Amino acid sequence: MPSVPLSETVASLIPRARTELAELVAFRSVADPRQFPRSECEGAAEWIARLLGEEGFQDVALLDTPDGTQSVYGLLPGPADAPTVLLYAHYDVQPPLDESAWLSPPFELTERDGRWYGRGAADCKGGLLMHITALRALREDGGVPVTVKIVVEGSEEQGTGGLERYAEAHPELLAADTIVIGDTGNFRLGLPTVTSSLRGMVLLEVKVATLRGNLHSGQFGGAAPDALAALIAMLASLRDETGATTVDGLDATGVWAGLAYEEADFRADAQVLDGVGLVGTGQIADRLWARPAVTVLGIDAPPVVGATPSVQAEAGALVSVRVPPGFDAIKSAEVLEAHLRAAAPWGAKVEVALRGSGQPFAADTASPAYAAMAEAMREAYGQEMAVAGQGGSIPLCNTLATLYPQAEILLIGLSEPEAHIHAVNESLSPEEFERMSLTEALFLKGYGAAQSAGMGV
Repeated sequence: MPSVPLSETVASLIPRARTELAELVAFRSVADPRQFPRSECEGAAEWIARLLGEEGFQDVALLDTPDGTQSVYGLLPGPADAPTVLLYAHYDVQPPLDESAWLSPPFELTERDGRWYGRGAADCKGGLLMHITALRALREDGGVPVTVKIVVEGSEEQGTGGLERYAEAHPELLAADTIVIGDTGNFRLGLPTVTSSLRGMVLLEVKVATLRGNLHSGQFGGAAPDALAALIAMLASLRDETGATTVDGLDATGVWAGLAYEEADFRADAQVLDGVGLVGTGQIADRLWARPAVTVLGIDAPPVVGATPSVQAEAGALVSVRVPPGFDAIKSAEVLEAHLRAAAPWGAKVEVALRGSGQPFAADTASPAYAAMAEAMREAYGQEMAVAGQGGSIPLCNTLATLYPQAEILLIGLSEPEAHIHAVNESLSPEEFERMSLTEALFLKGYGAAQSAGMGV
């Protein structure tokens, strides 16, 4: 029997994990070379490969995926006949947005008010260090009782599907009995949660043209068709008067049967301004986890500063729609494109291009691995595991479920509401990091023990 409780072992490893997280956060690994040099992602991938090698992983490789990015793979053999667990995270991050709005530099891990701030701290570089910390604790506790595969994706935030296509071409590489996706988070800080469903994602770029060139608004305004006005009308047609998504052909009446999300909690989590109403109808959980939701992510139009009195000849936008389980992402893209074309006024010329997609995902929460995770969370947190949905997308999940239909897939992570992922001042709770690292260590230990006892996992 080990002389030190596993919880104390995990706690002793947190300073090391923080130092490594700071090194990894320093890479500006936005997988869009138009914003940051590709060398930033390449440097992060090489850093991870070195880390895996130092941790005893075999067959460590940089996987050149079809979208031009790199994912990192490694294998840690376990005892003979032990089950195989695939651990997933991603090292690419969202752009920092307005860097002046950050209270500390986005690519410099900074401790403030009991949290660690930095782009990717929670989503999802912290997820990688959570996996590593759990494995380190198990080694000090007597050994890792399962065979571990780990893959760290390099383009998850871009939705370009590089790792998905690579996995389809090399199906044996990521095969596992159980898959732990470390890219979601607890429903509430301190409430241990597994995510049972993910909405899929569609990204469409739409361009509108009405004139051969811009025209003087005084001389031609009032009769000349304005491309920006046409685009605004098209985008406005995607929502009704309540703000609910109304894309022709997408059912928006779904109902969520699981964990409730109180409106007051959502308003606080989303930092909605006083006096501003929410959009849509139905329960909050219905709107987030059971219904499609459209978002205009960006518009190509003249900025206010420097604008001239002109009727615009061209305008464009990037539009996203999130679709819940039961919807097909590609069909949803076709429906969205048809809606936008039909909504174009004045015979405006419309071009639409698919820029990214990912299928929705629903997990089997009655599987043996979920029982092991529930016990691990109960021990680590002192309370029962919650099961929630998530409105975000992890396109790889559906690919893995298709490739390995017998595998159990669990989604956990560090992105609780206070983390503010994808926004300025993203942060990570060190306490949550410690408890989730402990949870994963306990899960792997319990899962391996159940296998050796012949309990059907």
